[in-house]
Amino acid sequence: MNATQQLHKLGQSIWLDNITRELLTSGTLIRYISELSVTGLTSNPTIFDHAIEDGDFYDDAIRQKTLDGKSGEALFFELALEDLVQAADLFRPIYDATGGIDGWVSLEVSPLLADDTAGTIKAAVQLHTRARRPNLFIKIPGTRAGIPAIEEAIFAGVPVNVTLLFSREHYIAAAEAYMRGIERRIDAGLDPKIDSVASVFVSRWDVAVKNKIKGELHNNQLGIAIASSAYRAYCDLLASKRWQKLATSGAHPQRLLWASTGTKDPAAPDTLYIEALAAPDTVNTIPEKTLLAFAEHGKIQTILPIDEKYTARMDAVIAEYTSNGVYSEVLAAELQREGAESFAKSWHDLMACIAKKSGALTQKTHPGGE
Repeated sequence: MNATQQLHKLGQSIWLDNITRELLTSGTLIRYISELSVTGLTSNPTIFDHAIEDGDFYDDAIRQKTLDGKSGEALFFELALEDLVQAADLFRPIYDATGGIDGWVSLEVSPLLADDTAGTIKAAVQLHTRARRPNLFIKIPGTRAGIPAIEEAIFAGVPVNVTLLFSREHYIAAAEAYMRGIERRIDAGLDPKIDSVASVFVSRWDVAVKNKIKGELHNNQLGIAIASSAYRAYCDLLASKRWQKLATSGAHPQRLLWASTGTKDPAAPDTLYIEALAAPDTVNTIPEKTLLAFAEHGKIQTILPIDEKYTARMDAVIAEYTSNGVYSEVLAAELQREGAESFAKSWHDLMACIAKKSGALTQKTHPGGE
């Protein structure tokens, strides 16, 4: 039994943080499902930008859609939905076997909507309707404008992957938005089983503080400490009377998901965040390179603890950074803003890439013009 299979047996879902048409057509994703216990996947604008720019697997589809009059966002979402519908169908047996707890894929609304609540709600409903797959999450950022959009999307029956969460407080805001949406559905006599995950980003903390302080200061431990704080809040919420009431009504828990778990520091173990955040009833969406490394030489030393001793140690890590001028709430807000800006940049790059490819591919089709 390799390390990924052990992690799956522990009760943590392993999702692939990648999707490309090559993964789908080559049989690689099917192999990851059967051999590495991969039970879902996530996507984002950066992933699609690299997939389309760095290969020719999308060229035929881009050419045909361009000739059909499609361009820009409309063309992209057709490409993305084709990929994610195919992936959702591969994971559908897992979704069915787990009663909808696992077997999910995720598609993000345009990151240009990060500050547009109404636009996000409209896009989320439209994309989920177009996909016609029950196991497709719509990713909505947990920004100030995103939180009310999450509640409304859940109330509308759209499963949501809340992205760009960077702290315990961000997680709690997302969880409460989810619960409000479920509570409203129950009050309206609607099915409370609308699933969601809350994605807490980990490694970006350690990247952010690397150049802010001098010395080691528990190097590459701040992200884990922040994640541990979110995990304690997650466990407390699931034990709360408010959640237990919803569970009794048939609602599924909004599972906590670890995102950004590839190690950025070349001096640190390449499986650092996977091993540190092994916890049942959670999800880890893992970059492909990190997934293969963990399967090859990863080790599960312990389950993420929530005992007083470990909690005190993680709180001490955060306190040490605070004493050196790194304030977690301030940095969390900064990281969320930078994350939204990064996805928006990738979106613009993606649109430019599609426009460039569309022009070049149709030029080859009609080299002399009309």
